[in-house]
Amino acid sequence: MLIKEYRVLLPISVEEYQVGQLYSVAEASKNETGGGEGVEVLKNEPYEKEGEKGQYTHKIYHLQSKVPSFVRMLAPSSALNIHEKAWNAYPYCRTVITNEYMKDNFLIKIETWHKPDMGHQENVHGLDAETWKKVDVVYIDIADRSQVEPKDYKPEEDPCKYKSAKTGRGPLGPDWKKELPNKKDCPHMCAYKLVTVKFKWWGLQNKVENFIQKQEKRLFTNFHRQLFCWIDKWIELNMEDIRRMEEETRKELDEMRVKDPIRPEYPDTSGFTSSFISTVSTSDWLVQNPPPAVESGIQGSGPNPLSVFS
Repeated sequence: MLIKEYRVLLPISVEEYQVGQLYSVAEASKNETGGGEGVEVLKNEPYEKEGEKGQYTHKIYHLQSKVPSFVRMLAPSSALNIHEKAWNAYPYCRTVITNEYMKDNFLIKIETWHKPDMGHQENVHGLDAETWKKVDVVYIDIADRSQVEPKDYKPEEDPCKYKSAKTGRGPLGPDWKKELPNKKDCPHMCAYKLVTVKFKWWGLQNKVENFIQKQEKRLFTNFHRQLFCWIDKWIELNMEDIRRMEEETRKELDEMRVKDPIRPEYPDTSGFTSSFISTVSTSDWLVQNPPPAVESGIQGSGPNPLSVFS
């Protein structure tokens, strides 16, 4: 198991971010569905449990076309579906990613606190002292182009070049983080994203867990750069607009999965699961990390480890 905390500082308020994030997730889902594949929304409803109150969603990501043919031949259909369950009790959110075939041997958990600060709080998730010592804290700067892979770069989604017509925010200069606390006309916040990854497969566990965390950093960097540069699209929306948009999107997704052709690739635009899917290619990963020759590797049951990648 590998745990990291990613801290993303933004020139956005906690209240604004709630709308911006949900808007981006809903929009991106439309680009990822077609030909019986993509995103299937099973539930999107209010919940209340043990004093926690918010919105619960359960989605299935169908990945059949996103894996090589040899994997489709070897793996059962359940191995090619990723389940995402999310509890959005904003400003706290929790997302759990699982695969029915791998069961307890595969887990990705993302817990996020959105705080109106500059990202200096330690152990905001309240981990025990021993666990916290092992957590690697990673700072993400949305204006630092060196943190963006060349193939991910888009000029229209570069905070260093973008200026919001509706808010006047941007472009973000090299010292934007130092200047932000003194800007009375610009809010700020930090997303503290604690990511826990478990992939139990003998000979592959460390490689895969580190690989997933690397993709997490890439995902969070790209997503928040885009969210900032999309601000004029969502800044005037409210939560009623978002809920209406989500319901319309759910209906569209159901129709698209039946009628539309399979999408050749997924964009890096939504919440964790679909964006993670878009950053991971099974065949590319195998070239970089050939699996060891073992007859029976997994600790427990024996699913194909490649089935969790798309």
